[in-house]
Amino acid sequence: MTPRIVYQGPVLFSYGFRPFFLSATVFALLVVPVWWLVWRGDVSVGGRFVPTDWHIHEMIFGYGAAVVAGFLFTAVPNWTGRFPTRGWPLAALLAVWIAGRLAMSGVTGLGPIAVALIDQFFLMAVAVMIAREIIAGKNWRNLKVLVPVSFLWLANILFHAEALSQGSADYGRRLGIAILIFLILLIGGRIVPSFTRNWLVQRGAMHLPAAFNRFDMVCLAGGAVALVSWVAMPNNQACAFVGGVAAILHLVRLGRWRGVATWRSPLLLMLHLAYLMVPLGFAAVAGASVGLVGPAVAAHVLGLGVIGGMTVAVMMRATMGHTGRDLVAGPALTVAFVLLIAATVARVAGQGISVGAYDGIDLSAALWTGAFAILTWRIGPWLARPKSARKVPSRAGV
Repeated sequence: MTPRIVYQGPVLFSYGFRPFFLSATVFALLVVPVWWLVWRGDVSVGGRFVPTDWHIHEMIFGYGAAVVAGFLFTAVPNWTGRFPTRGWPLAALLAVWIAGRLAMSGVTGLGPIAVALIDQFFLMAVAVMIAREIIAGKNWRNLKVLVPVSFLWLANILFHAEALSQGSADYGRRLGIAILIFLILLIGGRIVPSFTRNWLVQRGAMHLPAAFNRFDMVCLAGGAVALVSWVAMPNNQACAFVGGVAAILHLVRLGRWRGVATWRSPLLLMLHLAYLMVPLGFAAVAGASVGLVGPAVAAHVLGLGVIGGMTVAVMMRATMGHTGRDLVAGPALTVAFVLLIAATVARVAGQGISVGAYDGIDLSAALWTGAFAILTWRIGPWLARPKSARKVPSRAGV
């Protein structure tokens, strides 16, 4: 029998979700107000990058990549039965992520090639470390998670290459968003019905979410085709068609998960509402392809609604479960999620709405910042402190 190893280092580096969820929430809290100032023309940031490229890059490959790392370094030990990555390897990986954010901000004064090398190293290291754990644990069936993670790394390389050669990273931006969306289709499609089933079974419900089957495989394939089409030819009628089909497929998929029955559990309902943004995002992709809505609408429904909503819901639940808290959102975290959804609505409305001197873009930035201020205030201390003793055990599900 393998002897139990007692970790005696800093709590923050005792488990993968702790440093990366905390870094992601604090970063999201700070980076959007900075972007708002950049958008207004009050400050300049991003070095040689076009401001919009810097903004989208940091939300995808900064915030998004940190959440993915936190999730995987927490889930993989459950999959493999091995000890979690902890201590100095996590601290070193966090330092690499921070170095990437500083390089991308332009404060280091480095050239574009040096910035690209520093920035891409984080996702490469994550992929290598996760692969090592999965292979060492002989957990072959979960090797497939390395495919989207590796593609996310390659998308970051494409982003830098495109920005360097073309002046703007049009394809790289969409590809990064698309890969995070596919990860949500893949992982969210497992955990949302699983958590819902467990909760309903505890309450003696007879009607349970549909188990993963061939229809889910069709949904994943349809979503992948729609995302590839959006990345490659966002203004083509074929993109409109496959985007519309994907919207219908994923709306039906969501309906099979009994989300309506979870209204008494806001923490669980958040997951369903976040996944609802998936078909809405595909519908926006279809609409943008034929000129019914602007391209920014599709990007922000997918980015703010799907990626923002699902990552926040997952970080809340995983943090509660793994730090010994009951899986109850409470008023503050519920408000945080509502603010995030409101931020999506406001950003989609854009300049079509106004409150005094501020339009939907201003409101969206304020709502997003408010959501992450609450999130940081509530879960930040949980992430940095030892696990709480809880009388009634509750499964984290990650």
